[in-house]
Amino acid sequence: MKRIVMALFIFLVPYSTLFAQSEAGAIFLLIAPGARAGGMGEAQVAVANDAYASYWNPAGLGFLEGQELAMMHVNWLPGLADDLYYEFLAFRKKYPTLGTIGGHLIFLNLGEQIRTSETGDELGTFTSYMTAMSLSYSALISPTQSFGINSKISYQHLVEIGAGSEKGSGTSIDFGFDLGYLHKEWLLPNLTFGLNLSNLGPKVSFIDPDQADPQPTNLTLGFNYALVNGEYNKFNIVYDVDKLLVSSYPDMDWNGDGKIGGFDEYGNESPGNDYNSDGKLEIAHTDPIYLALFTSWVNDWLLGGDIDYGYSGPGNGDGIIGGYDWIDADEDGNVDGGKWFDADSNGIVDPGENEMISTGGDPGDPGWGDYNEYGVKEVGNAKSRSISNELDRLVHNIGMEYWYGKYFAIRTGFYYDKTGKISNPTFGIGLRFAGYGFDFGYTYGEQGHPLTNTMRFSLNMEF
Repeated sequence: MKRIVMALFIFLVPYSTLFAQSEAGAIFLLIAPGARAGGMGEAQVAVANDAYASYWNPAGLGFLEGQELAMMHVNWLPGLADDLYYEFLAFRKKYPTLGTIGGHLIFLNLGEQIRTSETGDELGTFTSYMTAMSLSYSALISPTQSFGINSKISYQHLVEIGAGSEKGSGTSIDFGFDLGYLHKEWLLPNLTFGLNLSNLGPKVSFIDPDQADPQPTNLTLGFNYALVNGEYNKFNIVYDVDKLLVSSYPDMDWNGDGKIGGFDEYGNESPGNDYNSDGKLEIAHTDPIYLALFTSWVNDWLLGGDIDYGYSGPGNGDGIIGGYDWIDADEDGNVDGGKWFDADSNGIVDPGENEMISTGGDPGDPGWGDYNEYGVKEVGNAKSRSISNELDRLVHNIGMEYWYGKYFAIRTGFYYDKTGKISNPTFGIGLRFAGYGFDFGYTYGEQGHPLTNTMRFSLNMEF
């Protein structure tokens, strides 16, 4: 039985897992359309030679002639739920003196949910869904180079009204832009380079503007090498690397005073406020897009300070950095440093029964402890942040495509996201005849993974 909390779970958990980015809003904009892309590990930015280029890289539209209509259907996340589905519709048309106009529509259905009161009483059902519409333009800037742009508007409908005492509605309307570039014969005759910067726009807000999340601004660099480029046989190797340009920070002590906040944004002492004496925000937050374009490359490496940890990780801490040290609670002659001790033998290791002791004093005083009450190091933990944290957030897409003539294609690929715990091989086929095209893409994964057995079906019509 589904409830409103399940609706939010379905919306947030899969995407934070699949894309490793729960700090961004409107994550549905990152779902990869097209069965062709689905069979090639979702590597398409340097391919972008059909109507789906409107999504993957609008610059690719500039090289295309004629007009085309494309559509795709997929039962999304079949390992998670049976009533989620994703629809995609795209078009393009070449105007000889103007360039190429295109666009696409996205619709993601999140299924029917049961609304409950704060006491658990059922109040009826509702349907959650998300949709987006984009208009594309592309033109050649040289015989081998093109530029493209998308303007888009998105609508998210999670629930009609706020839950409990919340005011407003669980809907949002947002706009954004994509920028694309494609360069054929880049460095080598058979090498194509592509770049797509997507989802540039203001933050996404549902009820509370102060809790708005940034759009999933994403930078993708793509490479497409034609290993075989004959009349009857073509074989391409494709590689994309994605970087989400969102800078997020947990509760952090940025100025080294050992406390989180305590001042207003002007640096005036203000107990309970969220800023430090330098006017720097210290509670969990994300950078605005004009900063995140740059800080997202180093926010998990060079930026930030000591982290305030709660029981389950960053966040919900006590607002104080450190203040505890390990002791030999079980009197075995060792300070075990993380081995919990059931002092009252009740079978439960309570936080107060570990080997931590309050050191007293104030942050910065001699003897002030580096740990919190749960034994997690807070003082100096920023030193563990390294460039590997940044590299781990990169998403890698590798694909291969073989064409026999213009009629039949076989595809395979691999999607790897270390942070999102995705390492899925993909497979696909394609058929073309008399201006019609059919593509099938399949994602393989371990049993129980939400993406396992995802099957994409696409239809293209050129006229």
